[in-house]
Amino acid sequence: MPIPLEIPGWESNAELGHLVLDMNGTLALDGVLLPGVAERIAALRPQLHIHLLTANTHGGAEALADSLGIGLHLLEPGAGSALKQAFVEALGAESVVAMGNGRNDAAMLDVARVGIAVIGHEGASMAALNAADLGVVDINDGLDLLLHPRRLLASLRG
Repeated sequence: MPIPLEIPGWESNAELGHLVLDMNGTLALDGVLLPGVAERIAALRPQLHIHLLTANTHGGAEALADSLGIGLHLLEPGAGSALKQAFVEALGAESVVAMGNGRNDAAMLDVARVGIAVIGHEGASMAALNAADLGVVDINDGLDLLLHPRRLLASLRG
């Protein structure tokens, strides 16, 4: 069951059916899953198709995606920005919430219905922050916005 998105002041309502996630700097630090993420992903799986997009810089993406029970989409190093944007558009950007922190995440954050920049331990590029609808200091805060959608409303309403 998708997550309904009704934000006063936005042009139209939507239903979020996909969550697209960057790996390093977003879900993981140095290739290691951050605490609390697995439980939140498990809680979101009944509502969202969850996709992990990564060039697998630190390795371990396959094991991480398998442990979370989510789809993995490996990207060619260096072409991430355009590939991430194209992936979101192919899903139907109006039904996508995307989370990332890097410069190569900016385009997907911009085209997704809701783009969330995750600052985290690695920080976030200014391109990602400027492209996003919302910034959070921790991936768990971003995932909690989806588990408690009224928080999205409070932050994004016009």
